[in-house]
Amino acid sequence: MSEFAPKSAVITGGASGIGLALARRLAGQGLGVLVADLPGPALDRAAALDGIITQACDVSDLSSVEALADKAFDMFETVDLVFNNAGESGPRGKLWEVDPARARAHFDVNYWGIWNGCRAFAPRLIAQESSSAIYNTGSENSWFCAIEQSAAYISAKHAVLGLTESLRGDLPEHVHAGLIVPGWVFTPLGPEQFMKLGMNVEDYIDRIVPQIMARRRFVVSHGYNQVRIDERMDELAASFAEYALPADQDARHDVRLVAEQIRKASQATKKH
Repeated sequence: MSEFAPKSAVITGGASGIGLALARRLAGQGLGVLVADLPGPALDRAAALDGIITQACDVSDLSSVEALADKAFDMFETVDLVFNNAGESGPRGKLWEVDPARARAHFDVNYWGIWNGCRAFAPRLIAQESSSAIYNTGSENSWFCAIEQSAAYISAKHAVLGLTESLRGDLPEHVHAGLIVPGWVFTPLGPEQFMKLGMNVEDYIDRIVPQIMARRRFVVSHGYNQVRIDERMDELAASFAEYALPADQDARHDVRLVAEQIRKASQATKKH
């Protein structure tokens, strides 16, 4: 595959925080950038920036995201980068104290908003045949629980990891799917007195843009995340070591291995 040299990008949730910083950086590098967000002052301010075109979009509404895709493919010769980035912080509290309707509404944005973006853009990226990439914004909370009493947010971010990994298997080689994994970054996602202790957003963009251009599967930034991930993985490995059937004895139960054997057997039958 030739070197990835995108000329256009679509960014949902692009009127503030990481999305806006990414939009400004890419526009500064000469890409055409279409920013989508809910209507309001933040989107109006983004519209005034050089090199950025905006469109009001509610990612929880599939028809709104499809209208965004229509505009992107009308604007650009090819759509090269799609960032399903829109999200919100979510309800706080112990799980049994959180209003289930509020948790479902949170999933409409943080999970279904990303699903809608993939659904609206992926078939068109496949059809245009040039190299492109879909990046979904997960979180360090896709891998471990960084913030207590945030079950809806953490569950949605874990689900975005699963969605993105499954999407990779649905796509042809010329369309890449990856997960952006922000750690603690200074954005408007939470109270300023707390969020300002996170990584500067421009420093964060410095770290992630080269990974995006390299079409990395996971776009990372905060090294201490590995410590937290290892805490979970080490405990998981200990349970497997003590209780699970050893891998060399369990191959007959591995879904992927067995499915591949069935596929090969079916192909051999068709040849005869």
